[in-house]
Amino acid sequence: MTTCAQYLIDRLVAHGIDTVFGIPGVHTVELYRGLPDSPLRHVTPRHEQGAGFMADGYARATGRPAACFIISGPGMTNIATAMAQALADSVPMLVISSVNRRDTLGRGQGRLHELPDQRATLAGVSVFSHTLQTPEALPEVLGRAFAIFAGARPGPVHIEIPLDVMALPAPDHPPRVAEVFAPAAPDAALARAADWLTAAERPLVLLGGGCADAAEPLRELVERLDAPAMTTINARGVLGLAHPLDLGACASLPAGRELARDADVILALGTELGETDYDLVFDEGFRLTGRLIRVDIDAQQLARNQAPDLALLADAGEVARELCARLPAPAARRGAERAARVRSALALRDAADVAPYTALLDTLREALPDATLVGDSTGAVYAGNFMVDMPAPRRWFNAATGYGTLGYGLPAALGAALAVPERPVVALVGDGGLMFTLGELATARDAGVPLIVVVWNNDGYGEIRRYMDASAVPRLGVDLPAPDLVGLAESFGCHGRRLTTPAALHDALITARHADRPTLIEIDADAWQGV
Repeated sequence: MTTCAQYLIDRLVAHGIDTVFGIPGVHTVELYRGLPDSPLRHVTPRHEQGAGFMADGYARATGRPAACFIISGPGMTNIATAMAQALADSVPMLVISSVNRRDTLGRGQGRLHELPDQRATLAGVSVFSHTLQTPEALPEVLGRAFAIFAGARPGPVHIEIPLDVMALPAPDHPPRVAEVFAPAAPDAALARAADWLTAAERPLVLLGGGCADAAEPLRELVERLDAPAMTTINARGVLGLAHPLDLGACASLPAGRELARDADVILALGTELGETDYDLVFDEGFRLTGRLIRVDIDAQQLARNQAPDLALLADAGEVARELCARLPAPAARRGAERAARVRSALALRDAADVAPYTALLDTLREALPDATLVGDSTGAVYAGNFMVDMPAPRRWFNAATGYGTLGYGLPAALGAALAVPERPVVALVGDGGLMFTLGELATARDAGVPLIVVVWNNDGYGEIRRYMDASAVPRLGVDLPAPDLVGLAESFGCHGRRLTTPAALHDALITARHADRPTLIEIDADAWQGV
């Protein structure tokens, strides 16, 4: 007999899942019965939060979802933080969990891993959370999840399977797997958008994470409009390397805001226009006075943060293709000159928040120009969000957006390394954030990938320390001397290096790229800045 749990494995493969992150437990052993004979790769993290971050990194690096197998109760509350980060950043992730028998749910009998209402607990950090009542319902529920991943604003989906349902017989009919397409804009809306953009004298384009899989048509659209473009953190690389119209994520800075206020028509594609991309100084000073055209696959998102004059519920890439076909020959609006003036006014390399990290970021780019860089919430990453340039999308992402969790960098980088083994992957983390998920070094060792972990060690929470100083708040809870990180890495079976100069970092990165195991490179922040 094929059980519901074994049937689930077959359905995941049919939907294109190839990797599962999970920690086996007594409540999920049935899910593991069919795994050894399936094509699915299983990766065992050291904490369920790590499983979620790994699935997140896998999805951001590829655009495809990964799955997590998580035990009920503490396993689900452990992964909730990773799910919240994925929800905030529209990252597809399928979380399959166990839950107690159907006849015991909600009765408060003190059973193992019992929550009063596990489904409701996880509903707040997922696109939807569903309790599977029968095996026959599984194809439909999975179909809903993958329809969201492909045709709507993606995010984590949680499906919990009661212990008694896992062991029930599977349906005996093979279900269909639908090919899902995102919504398309009507001709009338496209015609009006094209008219406004054609008549614009000072257009501006805002590109968000929803543009990551449509680099070619979006680059053509920006060039046809001859318009400066602000690319958010999750859209970095959409326009390619050193594009003259690409201003990066400068919407929180004075010169970027002035450009935005001066624009007569603004085209915002696949961006929520949220605080962590457009208002990092937290004063709500990003203002658009021109006509705003918004394009998004989430109808609710079209009305949030900035009210549009024209809203198109559609896929950003398809809208870009349609607009390119409707716009006249490439305009001459001195877009590159406008962008250059903003770039000069920004003077990012000399900015106080960026300058301490320019040598580090330059060295990473010079030594590993094709690398995927995955960051935690740390000073070097904040600086990189302003100044790092990428040759393609899905090569720069971090937890400084949206939910803004710590501990993301290491496990998410491992997920990316497993997803794109043909490219080097670097986790750029601080010593404070590393300690949240340090155990995942063991998972990286087990995976046998040459993951590179670059740790900016400033003995604690340097960004919060700086914020306290600027706010005249006494330092408390931020000075935390790190352990011997190199020794720890070696005890995990990884390579460890401690260095203080860009030249030494360059050589260490080249060596680590071709290593037979993960490498942790510790940078002493004070010594580095002294050099």
